[in-house]
Amino acid sequence: MSWLRLERLSKLYGTAPVVDAMSLDVVQGEMVVLLGPSGCGKTTTLRMIAGFVQASSGDIALDGQSILRLPAHRREMGIVFQSYALFPHLSVARNVAFGLEMRREPRAAIAARVQDMLRLVQLEPLADRLPRELSGGQQQRVALARALAIRPKILLLDEPLSNLDAALRLEVGRDIRILQRDGGLTALMVTHDQDEAMAMADRLVVMKDGRVQQIGTQQDLYERPANPFVAAFIGRSNMLPGMQVDPTHMVLEGGVRVTFAGRYGGAGACTLALRPERLRLGQPGPARGGRPDVGWVDGTVELSTYLGAVLEHVVRVTPQLRLVVRGGSAGRPTLHPPGELVSVRWTADGERLFDAGEQQPLAPAGAARINTRITSDA
Repeated sequence: MSWLRLERLSKLYGTAPVVDAMSLDVVQGEMVVLLGPSGCGKTTTLRMIAGFVQASSGDIALDGQSILRLPAHRREMGIVFQSYALFPHLSVARNVAFGLEMRREPRAAIAARVQDMLRLVQLEPLADRLPRELSGGQQQRVALARALAIRPKILLLDEPLSNLDAALRLEVGRDIRILQRDGGLTALMVTHDQDEAMAMADRLVVMKDGRVQQIGTQQDLYERPANPFVAAFIGRSNMLPGMQVDPTHMVLEGGVRVTFAGRYGGAGACTLALRPERLRLGQPGPARGGRPDVGWVDGTVELSTYLGAVLEHVVRVTPQLRLVVRGGSAGRPTLHPPGELVSVRWTADGERLFDAGEQQPLAPAGAARINTRITSDA
């Protein structure tokens, strides 16, 4: 059963919809992450759930009851802001105790709960310090402890890691995920960082221009993107716009011909999405033996970079279009020099084709797609 339900939730400023008829079900104990570029409506959605922004239409239900008309302080939600929002004149312990004091809980119960929360976030020795005496990561842990102290029905996280450096982001993100999972907390988080979202979510909600583009697990969105936006945003695919001319070919601007690994119905304007790590480089021209299950396009290496565990090549295929190709550096990898003519190749699991309506054409009857991967020069 849904613990948090958004039903056609909308927010308009003037006549412009910032959030447009959004529906979402979150089950108890789940971590759901709203992901999208700046201005996509994800923070406005979170603020409507929290009660800081009034919805223009739709409904918000928590534990089966509408909370749309409840003020923020009666919604029983813990909120962690990107700016920490700690009281600078209060100690760590007093910051954690604040919500409990506002609820007029007994002093002994508050002291015990604060101690439990500080132990949970590993800040017991810092109980008497002021926020300015803490690092960014420690301040965020205090904010998290304060949010959890009131035993919220749902935890809302608004870009909670954005003010931390890269190393701290990884560490604090793991801490939040472990605390959420082990405590069985229901949580909704907002971020624009896809790596952060992929690491922390049970499910992702990808948004663009106020609308939900796709909801699913990390694997759902990565392997089966619903449209070109999701394909480009999750995993940073290479996007090749062009014209499909037959079931196995498309033509890019300038007349460059691309061979698909699969077979597709339809014709006309299309976009081919290719994952960088599913691509391999070989000699120019088709694969040996003209294998029908291998897609390919020729190009010229512009840049080759050794990145430790990964080799990255940038291949120019038209004057306006480059492809990024990434592969492991284990064994005896080949770093192709700039200027070399190569063929970029892939199998069916590395491509997604979208037509002009952003739909994925079905393969013709009897033309099964072959889910193999290229492991060497085919």
